[in-house]
Amino acid sequence: MEIRNVTIAGHGGAGKTTLFEHILFAAGAIAKPEDAGFGKTVSSASAEEVAHKISIYTTLANFQYNGVKINLFDTPGSSDFSGDVILSFRASEFAMMACDGRAGVQIETIKLWRNLDERKKPRGVFVTKLDGERVSFERVLGDIKDKFKTEAVPLSIPMGEGGAFKGVIDVLKEVAYIAGSGNEAEKEAPIPAEYKEAAINARLRVMEAAADGDEILMEKYILLGALEPEDVYKGLNEALSAGLYVPVFAVSAQKNSGLTPFLNFMANIAPSPYTSSDFAGLKDGGKEEVPCSKETPLRALVIKTVYDQFSGKLSWVKVVSGVLHSDSDIFNVCENKKERVGKLYVAAGKKLSEVKELEAGDIGIITKSATLKTNDTIALQAGVPHFVPLRLPEPVHFLAVNALTKKDDVKLGEFLSRAAEEDKTFRYEFNSETKETVISGMGELHINIILDKARNNQKIEVETRIPRVAYRETITKGAQAEYTHKKQTGGHGQYGKVLLEIKPLPRGENYNFVNAIFGGAVPKNYIPGVEKGILEGMSHGVLAGYPVVDVEAKLTDGKYHPVDSSELSFKLAARNAFREAMKLAAPVLLEPVMNLTVFVEEKYLGDVMSDLSGKRGKILGQEPVGGGIEEIRAQAPHGELLRYSIDLRSITSGTGSFSLEFDHYAPITGRIADDVIKAAAEFKHEESDE
Repeated sequence: MEIRNVTIAGHGGAGKTTLFEHILFAAGAIAKPEDAGFGKTVSSASAEEVAHKISIYTTLANFQYNGVKINLFDTPGSSDFSGDVILSFRASEFAMMACDGRAGVQIETIKLWRNLDERKKPRGVFVTKLDGERVSFERVLGDIKDKFKTEAVPLSIPMGEGGAFKGVIDVLKEVAYIAGSGNEAEKEAPIPAEYKEAAINARLRVMEAAADGDEILMEKYILLGALEPEDVYKGLNEALSAGLYVPVFAVSAQKNSGLTPFLNFMANIAPSPYTSSDFAGLKDGGKEEVPCSKETPLRALVIKTVYDQFSGKLSWVKVVSGVLHSDSDIFNVCENKKERVGKLYVAAGKKLSEVKELEAGDIGIITKSATLKTNDTIALQAGVPHFVPLRLPEPVHFLAVNALTKKDDVKLGEFLSRAAEEDKTFRYEFNSETKETVISGMGELHINIILDKARNNQKIEVETRIPRVAYRETITKGAQAEYTHKKQTGGHGQYGKVLLEIKPLPRGENYNFVNAIFGGAVPKNYIPGVEKGILEGMSHGVLAGYPVVDVEAKLTDGKYHPVDSSELSFKLAARNAFREAMKLAAPVLLEPVMNLTVFVEEKYLGDVMSDLSGKRGKILGQEPVGGGIEEIRAQAPHGELLRYSIDLRSITSGTGSFSLEFDHYAPITGRIADDVIKAAAEFKHEESDE
């Protein structure tokens, strides 16, 4: 059976969940569509989604239409849950971006479109809610062209807009579909006379797009001025795979309108997984292309891990090659372990249906796996290269967290570990420098939902605070010091003397050790002890106790005792010599500096840039990305950005979006450094009191 995999994505509020529900109804997969937000739809059915009235988790549903199996992903629109969108993109050969018929292309849509550009993934656009007020199909078409510099080709066009919306015209089939409502499907009808000219013009645009996909078709189109239906389908498919156009569909999901043209497109034109490939990483840093084929040995990728209260652990898998059978032995390449697959399922939201096999190109679920986790590679035997892991965005919101009662510490740790396994954009780790358990995610809402589950489902009382920043220390000039470690306790004593010279290294080079001993002043067997001592000295700087970086240490001289010297003696001597030298080398604090990319509406530009300046940020550049949206590139200290997701939401009324990644460490002096040193001393005092 032919298979199609498609993801519906876009900015929050564009109507994706409603669209998803009504597509399933139009395809006959469900008896009636439910209203979003009440917990009854196939997609937004979790308690958190009902409470917040937004999609939080990706939903997968499968159905058949005209003999083709379609796996359809519904994804969240908030940037807080963008990880689920990324995994859906990875598993799909095609993406449909939902754009509100009034708002047009919005910030999150732009970010996701760029992600699709990086993947060279074919995509289309739904223009939604065309029965609403102040909508304009043509304006959104212009918005797509303006922001994405692409050829937007309508495969369906609306008959009226707003209160006058009657349905759509299927440009490919040259028929009209009269809008339904509620449980009434749209109905096929002849194109009304007043829309025939618009339909002819749209048909010409479609044939031009099809001709662009194939030189032979182009010659035929130029010669005859038209193409046969099968030629149009072939040309559109090839042009879509080449990224030569973006198909656009006019829809009003609430009226079940515009869905049949989309389903026909999926069955006849959308990319097949059998024309695609995935990639595995090789030990030399290269990549191996893995074509999608049923005829080659089994290879599959775990794209998501879910823990369901009824079904237990669910591993979502995309079969790239071969066939995955139920009741069979597989090999988890990443864990280097064999595992027995019991039952296999396909999903329609939370409803699972058992199947005997999943063939190449298909997506399904393995239940209760002992070893499988997100990004793992499945094969029949060891030695197969791993698939390249999902490329996920870096967290932007950070909190230190602990259980209010000691008895819940272990329980909280287990819960957070499981949450991090389910959601790869959520991080959980103990920071040994700051002695804190730090969680991080894609925004305040993202983290709050996870913590609410800990409180409500696990009955763990949790307290949070802004985490301490992991500063560093370094030196700004060269210095030298000597230290003699001498201890006599009866019998063998301890003796070691070293002379060290230290000097700064360029930022990012971390550490270099030079043994400049000549003549055996320090025997070779004690040199490793000297280096260990230097590294121990670097683990806690002299200003605030933070790790020391970007220093070269040279051992220039020393002295040993034939009886009392040992590696330990030289380690202790070197550690203290390093600390003494560092005090003389004009030490400074370093703070982590982040690269920041912010997307905001133009009206908020001044406020956002002013706020960044107040956070000691440096604006690197800005540029319009179309439609009144600006992209700001900046750098700012990490310590100033720990609550930036909250600050930006406040400044932009929730419309702004940003991404964050570490860039470098930079020196801090003056009052800011004094405050960091004071806070470190207070923290050390608190620790000693416990």
